[in-house]
Amino acid sequence: MRFLTQSECEAWLQERRRQKPDAVAGVHVSRIVYPQEAYRFYWMALRISQSLAFRMPILLWITEWGIWSSSENWHLYYRLRRSFGDLRLLREAPGHLFLEHETEDFASFLQLAMLNGWGGYGLMQANYVNLFFSHDEYIDLFADTYDLKEFLKELQAERSPEAPRV
Repeated sequence: MRFLTQSECEAWLQERRRQKPDAVAGVHVSRIVYPQEAYRFYWMALRISQSLAFRMPILLWITEWGIWSSSENWHLYYRLRRSFGDLRLLREAPGHLFLEHETEDFASFLQLAMLNGWGGYGLMQANYVNLFFSHDEYIDLFADTYDLKEFLKELQAERSPEAPRV
């Protein structure tokens, strides 16, 4: 895993001739609301990483933080980040580039971002599906040609009856 500055994240997109998914016209969007129970965030993040990355690199680009400051666990975030050998602040390097074999690491960082009330992007190298996760507790999935019906059905099947619907 590598940590990237904002300009390196922008360069990553430019090298692939891409934009942030919410800036692309005509792309199909499906919204997933976060589960009510925070302990369910991990399975959601893991299912996203296992189903949508296609064993290719993923850029997790955190663009919003500090909105719900009372819920942010900075100690946990920086301990996790430090375990990868990076001592910079989130504002200095908000990008997290995961290699194809690091999908569980991506899921852990996505879960932590969800728990902290942060927002940002999950940009898949494969570019079939990309996501925006919001501090307002939802994930928008952007797909140009990839059919999300099976993924959404699978995700719905794993939710308990009392959990919010997709």
